[in-house]
Amino acid sequence: MRLAVAGVVALLGVAAGGVVSGVLAQSASPAPGPAAAPPNPEWAYPANPPVAEFDATVEHTLPGSSRKYTQAQVENDFTPPDWFPEDHPPMPVVVATGRAPAVKACSKCHVTNGAGHPESSDIAGMSEAYIIRQMTDFKEGRRKGARAGSMFPIAKAVSDEELREAARYYAALPRVAWTRVVETDTVPKTELRVGGMRFPVANGGTEPIGNRIIELPEAPERAHLRDSRMGFVANVPVGSVKRGEALVKGEGGLTPACATCHGQDLKGIGEVPYLTGRSPMYVFRQLNDIKIGTRAGPSAELMQPVVAKLSQDDMLAISAYLATLPR
Repeated sequence: MRLAVAGVVALLGVAAGGVVSGVLAQSASPAPGPAAAPPNPEWAYPANPPVAEFDATVEHTLPGSSRKYTQAQVENDFTPPDWFPEDHPPMPVVVATGRAPAVKACSKCHVTNGAGHPESSDIAGMSEAYIIRQMTDFKEGRRKGARAGSMFPIAKAVSDEELREAARYYAALPRVAWTRVVETDTVPKTELRVGGMRFPVANGGTEPIGNRIIELPEAPERAHLRDSRMGFVANVPVGSVKRGEALVKGEGGLTPACATCHGQDLKGIGEVPYLTGRSPMYVFRQLNDIKIGTRAGPSAELMQPVVAKLSQDDMLAISAYLATLPR
């Protein structure tokens, strides 16, 4: 429209010696563009710190496990730990060790139980079709959010058979209790370590939570070893759970009720994923990525009108409430 008006002004202005009506001149002034989206909040999009050298001599143990791993083995993309093999069915090679150099072991980030960490994704019990579709979206560039970069080379390099094996493995896993939600005004001061996982700063004191979700390991020393039996505490602002419940139920008119597509219990229907008991930081990130367009594809397009009117605070509240629901 602005270019069209500018063209009319140019034609009339030159032909009439530059005399243009006040209305037309006003119309020719730059029209305000759409409001810029707020920047991605740092708490939801943790940046990976520089890769460090990890000790390859000291072997670590965990209570209840007979296995031992050095920190170098724990952090190696092709030798992630399997502390409790009795907790899960046999893992396919692509899940257990991957295939060097590009196909990292799935269990490195999603863990042997599929629950993942806040910087990755909870995929235990997802349908095979959903997992395969998301990997296809990564491969074809439809999922390209700020935390999605590590998936691109894996999705491009993994074979169809490896993908089916991984999807079948994770789809068959039961969902374990993994995220505990706490409403609070203050949280420990934190720092990011390898992989973008957040840990409390030793003797760092506390700080206001503000409008953030801060997820921390239940047992930091065990999370550092990627323990598959210890989950996370999701600290959320006071009042966010109640507000999120109202939004999830469609109250207030900002968004339709989530149950419309995700089922009355919000545990998914077919390829529509479950929403309950997930990392609220991860859920927020997906809602935000869909809203700003960095997560695309057919399923994301269905969600775009759902998130169109939601602010970041709204999405935080929705994510906090969903995390309180039974898995």
